[in-house]
Amino acid sequence: MIKITAYKGERNRQFPSKISTTQFVKLYILHLLIERSYYGNELIDEIKKRMNYKWEPSPGMIYPLLRELESNNYIKGWWEEPDKRSIRHYRITDDGLDNYKKTKLLYKPAIDDSLTIIQNTLKDIYGYI
Repeated sequence: MIKITAYKGERNRQFPSKISTTQFVKLYILHLLIERSYYGNELIDEIKKRMNYKWEPSPGMIYPLLRELESNNYIKGWWEEPDKRSIRHYRITDDGLDNYKKTKLLYKPAIDDSLTIIQNTLKDIYGYI
């Protein structure tokens, strides 16, 4: 959930409206798993690629999130070679798709606010968007 704090009930003093990195990565994992199945390192590489190589989640973030999403029945995992347990692939479940749709709607206003703040800053300070 997004936590927006108000100062004496008057205004939001959080800058900018934001979603935690963990919340963002969970949403992005579910988004990618709608397209096809992935294993952990593939998810890291795909997110890095889609972020134009400017940022990537660490394995220390991805793997606990995959375990959490799987324990919540949002994704389903299976071993490529069950005897070796070396590569675990994941796909989204129906519960995961429902959660993704709800979360995406919930986070949209905060993402839009962050984008507006960044665009206005770029325009004001650097003269471009």
